[in-house]
Amino acid sequence: MAIPYHHFNLVIPEKPDMEMLFPSPVVLTQDELKRIAAYKAVEMVESGMVVGLGTGSTAKHAVDRIGELLHQGKLKNIIGIPTSTKTHEQALSLGIPLSDLDSHPVLDIAIDGADEIDPNLNLVKGRGGSLLREKMVEGVCKKFVVIVDESKLVKYIGGSGLAMPVEIVPFCWKFTAKRLQDLFEYAGCVAKLRIFASSNGMENGGLPFVTDNGNYVVDLYFKRDIGDLKAASDAILRLAGVVEHGMFLDMATTVIVAGDLGVTIKNKIVK
Repeated sequence: MAIPYHHFNLVIPEKPDMEMLFPSPVVLTQDELKRIAAYKAVEMVESGMVVGLGTGSTAKHAVDRIGELLHQGKLKNIIGIPTSTKTHEQALSLGIPLSDLDSHPVLDIAIDGADEIDPNLNLVKGRGGSLLREKMVEGVCKKFVVIVDESKLVKYIGGSGLAMPVEIVPFCWKFTAKRLQDLFEYAGCVAKLRIFASSNGMENGGLPFVTDNGNYVVDLYFKRDIGDLKAASDAILRLAGVVEHGMFLDMATTVIVAGDLGVTIKNKIVK
């Protein structure tokens, strides 16, 4: 059940009449939906927590909100563990105290966005290039809260037709990319080296995108369902030259989805 946006004056009646079938006069942008989901997630953060700070356009709103609440005194004694250089710089600018996994090997909570979410709460992350550090941080938190707008929901991983990133070492990257593509030939896979985009959105002379760890990213595009995700994960990680992939399997504990009609909270089913 979706929670309506009362602060946007969007009220959903319990028994909607036929007029509700037409578009609501309240039209939220994708960035507004991201901010709503982020703010809802930050409600789970309590004073004294060690918090994983995600990377990307959605996670940025959560980091901003934590900084705001610290400044207001509504949160205290927060320690942030950033998942990228960009988030590290953002958190510092907001006065959020920072540390690392060496000092805090277990986190209370992590908040981050995702590029895809399937019905089982499996994720694709890393289109911003921070998948390795994100997986390291979010793999050791007691609660991993994922914040998205409803456009990120897919029937299966790869279902959006957008990239599933794989971080690889630069050495013989074409060889590694070809092996990745061949691995998923049955799914119509196309592997492309990610190219650095300049501020105007154009490819910058064909220079490879380089992660915070000094590696390259190969983006995999699937035309069909790749099937068993655990088997696919294992197969990718067995390839020499692969550092990490962007499938975050069985990691999310809570997913917060902001859509036109409100916020939906999905919790992991513990078997």
